[in-house]
Amino acid sequence: MENNKIRCLVVDDEPLAAEVLEKYISQLDSLTLVGKCSHAIEALDFLQQHKVDLLFLDIQMPRLSGIDFIRTLQRRPKVILTTAFRDYAVEGFELNVLDYLVKPIPFERFLGAINKYHAARETAVALPTVVTPPVSGIAPDAFIYLKADKKMVKVFLKDILYIESLKDYVKVKTVEKEIITWQRISYLEEKLPDENFLRIHRSYIVAMNKIKSFNAAFIEIGDQELPIGRQYKAGVMKALGFNEQA
Repeated sequence: MENNKIRCLVVDDEPLAAEVLEKYISQLDSLTLVGKCSHAIEALDFLQQHKVDLLFLDIQMPRLSGIDFIRTLQRRPKVILTTAFRDYAVEGFELNVLDYLVKPIPFERFLGAINKYHAARETAVALPTVVTPPVSGIAPDAFIYLKADKKMVKVFLKDILYIESLKDYVKVKTVEKEIITWQRISYLEEKLPDENFLRIHRSYIVAMNKIKSFNAAFIEIGDQELPIGRQYKAGVMKALGFNEQA
């Protein structure tokens, strides 16, 4: 049925490349094309208005590159990068993209990327129920000061959902607001109590008691799905009480 199909969005400023992907998508019953965009700004507007499961994203586009576009998305669909160049492969995988397809894209390589999507979804479904170790409660009056808007802002630890690195700045997302402060995420990692906060990615720290769900690739907090970095995966699974060898 249509409702069960994987909803795909193609973002590419090259019409011929977009047509190839549209043709490939039409040949698989499990996929449906919900839209095509010629640049990232158009895609951002589309994603705000439509549900998308899988994003085919060109890297080199006018105004905003595919890599930079991914960084702007807080709640992102699964992403498959498409490009005529191989230079961005490492950077793409650091952003937890699903796959990296080099143009011209052979159909069998496209199928391999789709199989990765199915495998990732099956892993999420198959992840066993686990009992998470109890997290020590955060003292209701525990807080830190963060410099923002030329003043020191008090932030109670119990209100923090997650922290996101933005190069030399960090975004602290709380239950009520976002605070952008000039700071390194490693500095905050040292200041926050280990029993309450968990580094899951080089760009993310999460409050453990705010985790709604998780699988082998993502952690859900609030309405956000945050990626688990490959180098952090073993430590994250252990902290959450899931032994992959069990």
